[in-house]
Amino acid sequence: MPEAKYDVIVIGSGPAGENLAGRTAKGGLRTAIVESELVGGECSYWACIPSKALLRPVAALAEVRAVPGSREAVTGTIDVNAVLARRDRLVGDWKDDSQVKWLNGVHIDLHRGHGRLSGPRRVTVTGADGRTTDLAARHVVAICTGSDTAMPAIPGLAGARPWTSREATSARHAPVSLAILGGGVVACELATAWCGLGTRDVTIIQRGSRLLPALEEFAGLAVRESLERRGVRVVTGATATRVERDAHGVRLTLTDGATVNAAELLVATGRAPRTGDLGIEHAGLEPGAWIDVDDSMRATAVADGWLYAVGDVNHVALLTHMGKYQARVAGDAIVARVRGDAAAERPAAWSAYAATANAAAVPQVVFTDPEVAVVGLDEARARARGLRVRTVEFGLGHVSGGALHAEHYAGTARITVDADRHVIVGMMLVGPGVGELIHAATIAIVGEVPLERLWHAVPAFPTISEVWLRLLEAWGL
Repeated sequence: MPEAKYDVIVIGSGPAGENLAGRTAKGGLRTAIVESELVGGECSYWACIPSKALLRPVAALAEVRAVPGSREAVTGTIDVNAVLARRDRLVGDWKDDSQVKWLNGVHIDLHRGHGRLSGPRRVTVTGADGRTTDLAARHVVAICTGSDTAMPAIPGLAGARPWTSREATSARHAPVSLAILGGGVVACELATAWCGLGTRDVTIIQRGSRLLPALEEFAGLAVRESLERRGVRVVTGATATRVERDAHGVRLTLTDGATVNAAELLVATGRAPRTGDLGIEHAGLEPGAWIDVDDSMRATAVADGWLYAVGDVNHVALLTHMGKYQARVAGDAIVARVRGDAAAERPAAWSAYAATANAAAVPQVVFTDPEVAVVGLDEARARARGLRVRTVEFGLGHVSGGALHAEHYAGTARITVDADRHVIVGMMLVGPGVGELIHAATIAIVGEVPLERLWHAVPAFPTISEVWLRLLEAWGL
């Protein structure tokens, strides 16, 4: 059978792959997507969407109970079956019909099966029935295959059939008890979710000294205090040396000799790139490794510039919204280069803004209680980059909007300011509902808006956003 020819072939149809394919198709390039699972990818079916569907009822109930007058209306407990049914609807019952309909509507061809590079600009697709299809790209192949749970080398772990985030977000019932290896975002969010949905015994086992170690310490402390109030046991400075499963569940032996027993074990110890069986050795790359890219997401180690890597696989920012952003950048760069637009080869065409977004203005929200929202650089990272900075913080409970939001509302807003340029380079918020506030800081950082000008962006009263006024006053304006 002759090769099917396309301008662009995208391996992986998660948010990064879909957005990249949509961008190149819109630009007039004949585009194909290769997908071995469900069109829509990890985020749609096993990560962002289902996890937030589990977390939202827990957060909503906490909000109602935090306001006198409304708390008295709560007379029952969460209907777990209704929560799981809503989650199932939001993930389309793990069917991708609507996503495939979208592909058809924008004239992107879908090839179902496992795609592997078989040579420069060549992809072989192996279907579920073992049949193969050969594809050829006139211009670009893009790898958008995402990442998997990194499984630590602990004796007995693999045989104990642990949960990854996939099993934890698609479970059909709340486990009686749950042990979690890891203390990052996935661990904290899913501990919050399942504890709130009826799991009576949740234990987090964190190798390091604190939760959310990638963020500033006060965020991890606030989340830990909240989890412990809910009855979650947090063990820090320890990890498992052995894992066993029997008819009653799993048994973990820790570094200090203590044991933890649970019905299920969730491994949330980091991510690894899905590049192990993609044939990237045909492009001179190491299977199983992250793929280095430039600011247009083009693989830097591949001659002739035909290979792109977008989303988690490039290890720039392992977040869905950043993968989608990278896809838009890459898609526009590909279209411009195919059309011969010389401006596309000038570094300023992509670097000036992509570098800022990917390195200096990456927003993230941790949907725990309290929520944690962060963008840009904290003080330590800013100083490591040679910036002279000053931090300013203000308690969200002292803002009128906070006091109105909930009884005893507590939280913290902290900005990191470049003291030479008077622009914000980072912000962190900790408190109920703060995820909706972080985009304002993202705009201020990307736009490099001077504090003296931000002073004239008047926040509405009485909202929690009034914290911007208080932060600028604390700065000295």
